[in-house]
Amino acid sequence: MTTPSAATPSTAPATGQPGSAPAPDGAPRGRGALGSVGLVLAGGISVQFGGALAVTLMPRAGALGVVTLRLLVAAVVLMVLCRPRLRGHSRTDWSTVIVFGVAMAAMNGLFYQSVARIPLGPAVTLEVLGPLALSVLASRRAVNLVWAALALAGVFLLGGGGGFSGLDPLGVAFALGAGAMWAAYIVFSARTGRRFPQADGLALAMAVAAVLFLPLGVIESGTRLVEPTTLALGAAVALLSSVLPYTLELLALRRLPASTFAILMSLEPALAATAGFLILDQALSAAEAAAIALVIAASMGAVRTQVGRVRPKGPKAERR
Repeated sequence: MTTPSAATPSTAPATGQPGSAPAPDGAPRGRGALGSVGLVLAGGISVQFGGALAVTLMPRAGALGVVTLRLLVAAVVLMVLCRPRLRGHSRTDWSTVIVFGVAMAAMNGLFYQSVARIPLGPAVTLEVLGPLALSVLASRRAVNLVWAALALAGVFLLGGGGGFSGLDPLGVAFALGAGAMWAAYIVFSARTGRRFPQADGLALAMAVAAVLFLPLGVIESGTRLVEPTTLALGAAVALLSSVLPYTLELLALRRLPASTFAILMSLEPALAATAGFLILDQALSAAEAAAIALVIAASMGAVRTQVGRVRPKGPKAERR
């Protein structure tokens, strides 16, 4: 579920690999870069189809239950793979990773509450406004007013003339809240990446998010969470939406420029709409399709403006 957390490409990621040198900023070169583009697209497809699978699981486990299963499974997998060191960290280190975990939990919880009420494509489109706003504010260039206007036009179309008459207002509010938490996620992902090596900070933040959400999932779903079918589907959602995309993007970012990665991530509302149509039979109207196209264009433009302003020496982009 998500898009360009590379909206702030000047920051370091929580998943950076020491010794991995991305290509110079610009168009990717060679077969390796093309393969990296394929990895990013595969990760985006995995995220969105994982989100669609989560929607099908909600009648069985509830939105909060699905989030709980996703976070728990992802936390266990990342903790086993990363084996983060628990000692030797300062109070500020732990405060940063805890806030990162809180942002992650809130982002996922709000997003799944949204897709329980409105179609997947519009939900992701509204959620993208969080990273987009962060990119526009970080750049502080007049041209970004154009991208903001495009995004607002997309939101206006998505709302059927501005009133969101065709969408559940509560679902819209949850999606916008998820976008705000996504922006916070980006900020604290970068701060966590500067304080913890490899993916240790991400694994610890995922564990924090899982612990925070566990009581909510138990209250809503109770023993339904431990039914074999529910557990299996929840594990599939975690692997598709968290573990597999993270792995694919980590490999891709060793060769792919941050700007190219961010632009590819801007396509995720379209991938979400496709997943919603194929799996959930959620067809889009012409106005909704146009709205998604406008938000994608705004995201791409904002990312290109930001990257053009700051030519980094190989920063990477983090994504939820």
